[in-house]
Amino acid sequence: MTETQGPAHKKDMTRRRMVFAGGAAIVAAGIGAGVVAGASADEVTSSGSGKKSAAGQGEECYRLTSETTEGPYYIDADKIRKDITEDKEGIPMTLRLKVIDSDTCKPVSRAAVDIWHCDALGIYSGYESMSSGGPGGGGTPPSGAPTDAPTGTPTDAPTGTPPSGGPGGPGGGGGGHSEPTDDERYLRGTQLTDKHGYVEFKTIFPGWYQGRCVHIHTKVHVGGKMTDAGYEGGRTCHTGQFFFAESAVLDSAKIAPYSTSTTTRTTLTEDTIYDQSGVTGGLMKLSYHKNHMARGVVGSITMGVDPDETHDGTDL
Repeated sequence: MTETQGPAHKKDMTRRRMVFAGGAAIVAAGIGAGVVAGASADEVTSSGSGKKSAAGQGEECYRLTSETTEGPYYIDADKIRKDITEDKEGIPMTLRLKVIDSDTCKPVSRAAVDIWHCDALGIYSGYESMSSGGPGGGGTPPSGAPTDAPTGTPTDAPTGTPPSGGPGGPGGGGGGHSEPTDDERYLRGTQLTDKHGYVEFKTIFPGWYQGRCVHIHTKVHVGGKMTDAGYEGGRTCHTGQFFFAESAVLDSAKIAPYSTSTTTRTTLTEDTIYDQSGVTGGLMKLSYHKNHMARGVVGSITMGVDPDETHDGTDL
C-alpha cells in the first residue's frame, strides 16, 4: 500500500479536523442481553464541546484533533482481511469501526482502514525478537543476577528517566520506523469501508507492555484503489490509536494468558499518548458479559476524517 503518491500529497500536513462518536449499534454473536459497557456513559459523552447533530444519522459528531504518532512498528502489509487473529490466544474481540467525513458526517466509503496491535503478552508480529522477553515484551524476565556482571558503579552510567514507548518497548509512542525482524503478520490487517462507512475486524483483546497502556493502532487511507497487489495509491488522512477503559483492562488481567504477564502495566491515566479526553481521544465503547469476558468483547467507535488532508503520523 502506498500512503502518499509524490510531494503533492505532502503539502498539507496541518492537523486536520476530526470527530469521534461512540455508541454505534452492534449485534454480534455471543454478545446479547446483560452486557456491560467498558467505558462509562460519562466517558463516552462528557467531551461534548463543539458537538453537532449528524442529520439523518442519529448520532453526535465531535470536532477535535486527535492524531497520534504512527509508532515504530507499522507494516504496510496489504493483508486485506477481516479475521486477523491467526490463532493467537486471547479474549475474542469484534472491532466495529465507522469512518465519516468530519464536515458532513456522511459515511466515507471505500476507505482503507489499517489496524495493528500487540498480542495478549505484549508482543508485536514482525518484531518478535525485539519484544519477546525484553523490555516491553510479554516474556518472563530472567531471575537472578548474571554471573559475569561487573561489580561497582560505572562512572559513565546514564541518568534520568528513559523515554517511554520508544526503542526498547514496542509499538507505541515515539521513535522512527523500525524494520521488521521476522515474517509474522498476526494481529494486523486492512479492510475497505462499505457504503455506510463500516469495517469490522475479528481479533483478540490486546495485552500491555512496558510504558504504554492497552491500545490499538489505526490508519485511514483514501483516494487509492484495489489492485491484485492490494490497496495502492492515495494518501493517509488519519493516524490514531484506540484506547480501553481501565475497568475492562482489569477484567482482562484476570483471564489467561493476560494473567500470566509479568510486565508492569501502565494505566490509562498514566499513558503519555492518550490525551485523557474520553471518546474524542479514541476511547472505545466496549461491551461484554461482566462475569464472562472470556467469551468475547465488542469494541466500537466512529472516526471522522477530512479526506482532503494528509496525516501519516510520522511528524508527531
